[in-house]
Amino acid sequence: MSDGKGIKEQVRERYGRAALNVVTASGCCGSEKAPECADPITSGLYEASERELLPDEAVAASLGCGNPTALAELREGEIVLDLGSGGGIDVLLSARRVGPTGRAYGLDMTDEMLDLARKNQQKAGLANVEFLKGELEDIPLPDNSVDVVISNCVINLSADKDVALREAFRVLKPGGRFAVSDIVVRGKVPPQVRQNVELWMGCIAGALEESEYRSKLASAGFEHISLEPTRIYRAEDAREFLTAQGIDVDTLAPLVDGKFASAFIRARKPA
Repeated sequence: MSDGKGIKEQVRERYGRAALNVVTASGCCGSEKAPECADPITSGLYEASERELLPDEAVAASLGCGNPTALAELREGEIVLDLGSGGGIDVLLSARRVGPTGRAYGLDMTDEMLDLARKNQQKAGLANVEFLKGELEDIPLPDNSVDVVISNCVINLSADKDVALREAFRVLKPGGRFAVSDIVVRGKVPPQVRQNVELWMGCIAGALEESEYRSKLASAGFEHISLEPTRIYRAEDAREFLTAQGIDVDTLAPLVDGKFASAFIRARKPA
């Protein structure tokens, strides 16, 4: 396995290319338009009514495995931070939900994604949006400044999830909400998956086991932790994705049957 820095640079390069190509997939978190992306993971995340409000480029560059803006119950006037905002789809949707009295921040470490997101903001005509350059492990916002932290299949890409979760806790206001979509592991993970960096960058090998995710959130200080699977992936779901990655499907696919799921994870900072 590469060290944390190596993985981070590979993720940065991959997502930079995805931004430049707009419709290029990045493993399991690629655009729905990308032919090499596994449909069971990326399809049907956003309603047509949501997509119609956004620039085509924002939808095409969506790199998520869920729709946190639909599940986070955002309210008028709230301040929202999207960790790993990519092309900006969840930031723009959040900005509409919190309205002109609220604000939506997007955080990304990739210059190409930030450029794309800012262009999408201009096309969407939203003034209550700001995209910040930074990493999950070092968020450039002050303590107690955000009402809600969202994220869409990005925390699993962090090489130091404990630090990333502590940073999310730090920037949340007392009583603030953590509401993210992510890939989680259900049971023991085959070593072959953990050892494959391509799968790591594709949101699978970097995923936490369900109980480990809960434990890390609690260690960061969160309470009222819940984890709700939204899609459970079977071997046949993984077959197309693994084939596209050049992996021996017959050997590996049976080992991942039912072991991975998209989930919505909620927690709260104590008031």
